[in-house]
Amino acid sequence: MNTKYQAFFQEFSFSDKLDLKNRIVMAPMTNFSSNEDGTVSQEELDYYRARSKGVSMVITACTYIEENGKGFLGEFAGHTDEMIDSLASLAAAIKEEGAKAVLQIFHGGRSCPTELVPNGELVSASDVAQNPLPAPRPLTEKEIQEMIKAFGLTTKRAIEAGFDGVEIHGANGYLLQQFFSPHTNRREDKWGGSLENRLAFPLAVVREVKSVVKKYAQSPFIVGYRFSPEEPETPGITMTETFGLIDALLNENLDYLHVSVQDFWSEPRRGAEPSKSRIEWIVERVAGRVPVIGVGSIYTPEDAVKAFETNISLLALGRELIIDPEWVQKVQTGQEDQIVTEINKEKQKELVIPTPLWNAINSSPGWFPGV
Repeated sequence: MNTKYQAFFQEFSFSDKLDLKNRIVMAPMTNFSSNEDGTVSQEELDYYRARSKGVSMVITACTYIEENGKGFLGEFAGHTDEMIDSLASLAAAIKEEGAKAVLQIFHGGRSCPTELVPNGELVSASDVAQNPLPAPRPLTEKEIQEMIKAFGLTTKRAIEAGFDGVEIHGANGYLLQQFFSPHTNRREDKWGGSLENRLAFPLAVVREVKSVVKKYAQSPFIVGYRFSPEEPETPGITMTETFGLIDALLNENLDYLHVSVQDFWSEPRRGAEPSKSRIEWIVERVAGRVPVIGVGSIYTPEDAVKAFETNISLLALGRELIIDPEWVQKVQTGQEDQIVTEINKEKQKELVIPTPLWNAINSSPGWFPGV
């Protein structure tokens, strides 16, 4: 191995809970490939096995915590106890290849396709529509409390299924972000208005999840939180508001924060100077108090070297692990010159990519290099 890549392969520990063999993890990516009944498909198991050999931790695609939270066709379910065996098959597939397994839990809110939720009814913080979908119905107080409990119940299922942790999905415009955002949260009760009130629902979910972990986890089990640092809308989430979110999350004793950006080096729009990338500002704000996972268009080992210079704790690879499942192994064995950085349209089978994901990649020019 080239010595300049040795930092990738340092062991990492989440305090005294979980030890990772290196600092490269697999980012959560929707693959549209679960069975119609919400169980994990064989194609998905093969896909995860192929990508769990080199990385130290796999964060799965999101699983929905309530029936009306399904955000994608072919998304695997975690909303009932009947899904525990399905989830267990996924955790086992990942762990058998040597990686830790973290289940990402979420609710799509107003972003759910109407054909995937009961009666086509969307729910959110407020009745702000996401074009071209219809306006959602604001959740009632009772429903909010039930939703908080549902995040906890899915966490309990993750524990029973053998996962090593959960990641709370508060990013990419889904329900938790819909409550946090002044664009999608127009409520006038205790769940809306001020920054503190808009943070109340995400923080209640965090506390419920951590309470369930404390009660039921018999072995080390971590809890992370993923967030998107900005929104394009006005009013919308700015870096200033994101700093408020970070400060609040730091008080919750989470095991890590995970930044969701398309490009690791993307610069702030509002609320921070563009002299640094969003991730650099976030790392500075966190100041070492909790591990930070960075992500975003990292394709080569040189990209990764530059990213680690920001003092992030861990680096998540997403599209690159789809393009080349053996990225980590190639770096580790000094074969980095053999890393592939553009999708090979002739090698679906060799790359172990499920057909629904393969079709989505090939019908979305610009999403992946080479398409």
